[in-house]
Amino acid sequence: MSRFITRFAPSPTGYLHRGHAFSALTAHAAARTAGGRFLLRVEDIDLTRRRPEFEAAIYEDLAWLGLGWETPARRQSEHLADYAGALGELEARGLIYRCFRTRKEIAEEIGRAPHGAMEVFRGGPLPAAEEARRLEAGEAFAWRLSLTAAEAALEGFERLTFAEEGEGPNGEHGAIRARPELGGDVVLARKDVGVAYHLAVTFDDALQGVTHVIRGQDLFEATHVQRLLQALFGWPAPTYRHHRLLTGPDGKRYAKRDRAETLRELKAGGMTAAALRRELGVD
Repeated sequence: MSRFITRFAPSPTGYLHRGHAFSALTAHAAARTAGGRFLLRVEDIDLTRRRPEFEAAIYEDLAWLGLGWETPARRQSEHLADYAGALGELEARGLIYRCFRTRKEIAEEIGRAPHGAMEVFRGGPLPAAEEARRLEAGEAFAWRLSLTAAEAALEGFERLTFAEEGEGPNGEHGAIRARPELGGDVVLARKDVGVAYHLAVTFDDALQGVTHVIRGQDLFEATHVQRLLQALFGWPAPTYRHHRLLTGPDGKRYAKRDRAETLRELKAGGMTAAALRRELGVD
């Protein structure tokens, strides 16, 4: 078996649709072609939107598509202590800070910047006395990655790259210079929610030995900050293959928030898995 490990990592916040099926089939086919491994990871850290019925449907729908995966699937909600440990390491190194600003306050601050919406948020820790007062008052906060601290701590920050074997939304391919500054000081955790996407996904890819991240172009921009996290922790950088996004008859990409037709609805309407695979062009 080759050293090729990829994964499909859905969130149980809704039922799977054609876009999910295309991504899962694409990753599974790549693993099969390479004689490698295909993992399923359930990214269920959104505690307010996840539902048991959505997770159960993930397993049912993928099995209906004819996919197999190594069991048990990793469920992120079972490993919150691991992510907290990684967050603690960043805190000890002075790479993150507590941000008490609300989303509205940050949006207003960005709006006052010289270039308006083109700016991204960058901040820093509050004075110790003020932070202590806010903590004592029980105010909500987010842990943000400090790009200023990361740049100072990481030799070669400006030379970070990642390998793109697929294609970004603007045709990006090959060796891509990582530009984490495009995302500003991203949120890595919240007081009330726990770990956020960037830290959890990067931690798990490293832990599970993922060599190839195969996912949609909507996540291409996330690669920049994830590559920075890999470098800060000394984790290996996987190869990325971003694929095109499927769109419906209206030209909009399939998305849960737009109530895209689900695989369950397709099955109920009589579509077979073989027919769907032919439609998607992945067999």
